[in-house]
Amino acid sequence: MSDVLIRNARLVNEGREFEGDVLVAHGRIEKIAGGIEGVQARLEIDAAGQWLLPGMIDDQVHFREPGAPHKGCIASESRAAVAGGITSFMDMPNTAPPTLTLEALADKRRRAAASARANYAFHFGVSRDNLDIVAALDPREVAGVKVFMGASTGDMLVDDPEVLERLFRCVPTILLAHCEHTPSILENEARLRARHGDHIPPSAHPLIRDAEACYRSSRLAVELARRHGTRLHVLHLTTARELSLFAPGPVAGKRITAEACVHHLLFDDGDYAELGHLIKCNPAIKTRADRDALRQALRCDRIDVIGTDHAPHALDEKRQPYARAPSGLPLVQHALPALLELMEDGALTLPHLVRKTSHAVAELFGIRERGYLREGYWADLVLVERLAAARPVDEEPVLAHCGWTPFRGRRFRHAVRTTLVSGQLAWHQGRIHDDCQGLPLSFHR
Repeated sequence: MSDVLIRNARLVNEGREFEGDVLVAHGRIEKIAGGIEGVQARLEIDAAGQWLLPGMIDDQVHFREPGAPHKGCIASESRAAVAGGITSFMDMPNTAPPTLTLEALADKRRRAAASARANYAFHFGVSRDNLDIVAALDPREVAGVKVFMGASTGDMLVDDPEVLERLFRCVPTILLAHCEHTPSILENEARLRARHGDHIPPSAHPLIRDAEACYRSSRLAVELARRHGTRLHVLHLTTARELSLFAPGPVAGKRITAEACVHHLLFDDGDYAELGHLIKCNPAIKTRADRDALRQALRCDRIDVIGTDHAPHALDEKRQPYARAPSGLPLVQHALPALLELMEDGALTLPHLVRKTSHAVAELFGIRERGYLREGYWADLVLVERLAAARPVDEEPVLAHCGWTPFRGRRFRHAVRTTLVSGQLAWHQGRIHDDCQGLPLSFHR
């Protein structure tokens, strides 16, 4: 007896949409066909009227474990992720302690093996003092190596030119960069503080972490990568100006790639008036012109993938004055429904969106047997329904530990009905299945 049989779905995969059935057995896609008959399954789902997509692979999350249980943990945030159609995540190294040693990496893996509802992998961090460890990493043991080339994360800031040169020269796998120019940010903040004192408004955030700060740092990263032949992936682009640094076209064969994040595609600086520090993040959400340029860059494949940068904080922390309100927002539960709004509005086609959230992420990181609807691949599957009437986001509980979402008050026209993770039912009919256990991602490198 097979595990799951999905009937009458509209599959979206590799640029095509077509009607079909999918049979899942032993965690993998056993068969895809126009009609599968004579098969018994433990669970049969009639998916008439629903799209069947490969699960979203999120290349950038901050699940806050270890070190900040009041913000979130692997269990809570992965539960929110599968409810939103994210079947695999890659967690960032700025935890407490940070992932700067092999021991810290092993500890995170142990934690995920016990509590992750989605498939998982971890990025390794860079500091001024661990370059020997970075250079000796096995590329198959980490999702990537993350460098903070700007004021964002305390001891993990790397801005020494000699250290950066060595890092770009010796890193043995894909290097992910957070790019903001620290001196520019500090100068901007001093100028705004002189004007506003301790009452800097939320709308000043994109003036402090401005387009120039982003461009100067991104340009440096790209120059270093070109000089040393580094496989570079620049995270969360926010400005039209930065886009000139990246080439359009398919991800295959590129040595320098770029990511856009959900919130930078959905919000702009006009939203600070209503949402304030709830949308304070680094790098900052900027102008509508920047937002529209990012959307266009997705269409021409100048931006290669979409991630979330999910970074939850307690609501009382976000309500503090500017200097103390932390940057980051919870996104995994609503990322895919929010992105489907772009499709409804004509900004992206559904096959193109699937490419940016699944196919291209698997290609970019070299993830084995995931990211596509293919026989023999792991069954990371999502069923999405277009609703008869748009539903207020506030009607459903927020599963992230922080308990809030920046999409409050908005309405979405799509809902995630079912999520399978490595063939296991993770989310179905509005309920988390806590017996689902995500698996470690593996990489062909």
